[in-house]
Amino acid sequence: MSRLIFLFAVFAIFFWSCTHEPSETVEPAPGAGSGGDSGGDNGDTTQVAGCDPDTVYFKNDILPLLQSSCGTMGCHDAGTATEGVILTDYENIIRTGEVEPFDAESSEIYEVITESDSDDRMPPAPNDPLSQEQITLVATWINQGALNNSCESDCDTTNVSYATAVAPVFENFCLGCHDQATANGGVVLETYDQRATLANSGALHGVINGTDGYPLMPPSNGLPGCEIAILEKWISDGAPNN
Repeated sequence: MSRLIFLFAVFAIFFWSCTHEPSETVEPAPGAGSGGDSGGDNGDTTQVAGCDPDTVYFKNDILPLLQSSCGTMGCHDAGTATEGVILTDYENIIRTGEVEPFDAESSEIYEVITESDSDDRMPPAPNDPLSQEQITLVATWINQGALNNSCESDCDTTNVSYATAVAPVFENFCLGCHDQATANGGVVLETYDQRATLANSGALHGVINGTDGYPLMPPSNGLPGCEIAILEKWISDGAPNN
């Protein structure tokens, strides 16, 4: 019982120390159409069945990355808005990130994540910079038109691998608040052992579902359904390092 009380206290602190503004339904950002024409369809919310491996989807790939790495409390959430930049929803990412659809090189957000000077780079030190794979995702999304799009694919949880299915969920949705440098609420989720401990304690199930007295994590919208199913299967399998 004392262990459960301790875990709940940790996650209560975690909740208040890493809260994003709730995402809202947004209208097309001014000038987000092709070639800067506000009459373009880049602001339309489009969901397709089946994910094209050659397409980068905003809601699946870009929003979780920017919310976790940049749109955090004290940096670029709506409450802090450092230098007027908010990176927690489509409209603000386009507008305050100065995204130029079809032209990553001319987009401010791309410039700051590729800045070689650590004093100007985002995320700022001591946070780790985005990986080359993450930078490429952002560039590809912009060069494909910076669409407000998403996709829904079949969610296969038959054989869930930690390396290929579970670890990417932690990296895309959790590390922005819970790497060693940030450690919001004193929670670090960088290694397999740290993640497995959370899973085996029951706390991971609680926070991804917002049940058993735990706050919902991530705090903005929670995880997508497929990611929840993947983590639940991993937990029920005993959180193997496979």
